[in-house]
Amino acid sequence: MDAIEQRYGRVNRVTRETDIQLSLLLDGTGVAAIDTAVPFLDHMLTLFAVHGFFDLDVKATGDIEIDDHHTVEDIGICLGQAFGQALGDKSGISRYGLSYLPMDETLVRVVVDVSNRPCLHYVAPVPDQKVGTFDTALVLEFMRAFAQHSGMTLHIDLLHGENSHHIIEAIFKGLARATDQATSVNHLVTGTLSSKGLL
Repeated sequence: MDAIEQRYGRVNRVTRETDIQLSLLLDGTGVAAIDTAVPFLDHMLTLFAVHGFFDLDVKATGDIEIDDHHTVEDIGICLGQAFGQALGDKSGISRYGLSYLPMDETLVRVVVDVSNRPCLHYVAPVPDQKVGTFDTALVLEFMRAFAQHSGMTLHIDLLHGENSHHIIEAIFKGLARATDQATSVNHLVTGTLSSKGLL
């Protein structure tokens, strides 16, 4: 089985701010090798791979001496592009995914439509500006970049929660579960799941 049949994406992105190599196998087992120099993001991407059953390899360097913004956003871009590559013409997939993800006192809803119409609805206020050294506002930047470059419609809503770490972790785990569901092969679908015949 070749890389296309395996639904595989690989992206290399080099700018004056970041240098990122990312590979994604959709039909994996949750194997993650993540090194972004942003420890909290490493943790979140590992959770994303494990709970979505994606094999994900990310190696990134960036201008973190300024802050983590460029690295986090550009990894969102690369992950979105890798999903786009891996899905190809999007034929045969379930297209929609939904996850209600609890994390102790927190409950997050994530809904995905692999629509080829990038859109982000994000209502998930995090109480604290920092979790460790990580700027929690960057979660929104990551999700915006991911939705834009994957071509997905993505809705993320915090239904309730108090602990900032729990909220962000539930968002990433919920994204993993909803995306896994949406990108799964549905043998009842011939071509793309659209009355127009094209996404």
